[in-house]
Amino acid sequence: MTPEYATAPDGTRIAYRRAGSGPPLVLLHGYPQNHRCWLPVLPRLDERFTCLLIDLRGYGDSDAPPDDDGHTVYSKRRMAGDVAAVLDAEGIARADIAGHDRGARVAYRFALDHPERIARLAILEVIPTVAFWDAWSADLAQAAYHWNFLAQKAPLPERLIGADPAWYIDWTLSAWNRTGTLAPFADDARDSYRAQAEDPVRRTAMCADYRAGYHTDRAIDAADRAAGRRIAAPLHFVWGRHGFPASTGDPAAVWRTWAETVTDTSVDTGHFAMEEDPEAVASALLAFFD
Repeated sequence: MTPEYATAPDGTRIAYRRAGSGPPLVLLHGYPQNHRCWLPVLPRLDERFTCLLIDLRGYGDSDAPPDDDGHTVYSKRRMAGDVAAVLDAEGIARADIAGHDRGARVAYRFALDHPERIARLAILEVIPTVAFWDAWSADLAQAAYHWNFLAQKAPLPERLIGADPAWYIDWTLSAWNRTGTLAPFADDARDSYRAQAEDPVRRTAMCADYRAGYHTDRAIDAADRAAGRRIAAPLHFVWGRHGFPASTGDPAAVWRTWAETVTDTSVDTGHFAMEEDPEAVASALLAFFD
């Protein structure tokens, strides 16, 4: 698929791919990936939807602008604006959205900040940022060490990852899926994830994503929670029984405090559900969005 580009309000170019036909469905990836993580489920989704596979800023073929001192450039609020820019470029007023990992954080922020532009929301493998920080125990901190590591002041994580970026990506992909191997990932997808980490500019951007999570996104979430703001769009939560949210106890219950209508599906995977069990994920999404 050839990338197309939309321009965000701050001038950042956002790459996206279009596939299929039907009502619009936005697909947002997570760390350390890009739009390719959706390719295993795309053949089922694009039979019924016009799928827009977006590369988040800093990832894939999108621009990777420098961070600012306040860590707002990679905030999920700014990234939600990127999604709105893609919808504007396509002439779409309202869409369904599915997001995994960091993309799920962009998706729920979009639902809170642009409620009139989202019909239904699917969240894969996250709970809200502030809730995840609040849930930290010794075991969860050990498993999700990257949240603290990547959010450290520049250039500490960038320099350390830069010592052997391909190895670091392979380790991350293997450690976070149920098999403990690279088997779930297509060779070209894995190569593209490695290439991102080998690029110093994108390596810094991915760390900035997590710095925003600690400094900015957490505060925005906390303010919404204190104000009692809730997601109005129907929300379906897909979580791996061996993934990160499962370690927090009852992750679906967390979402019920954030959204008016919540359903959920658990799948027998680790964190990278779309690549570990694309059939189960596609079936869950189609049942919800159809």
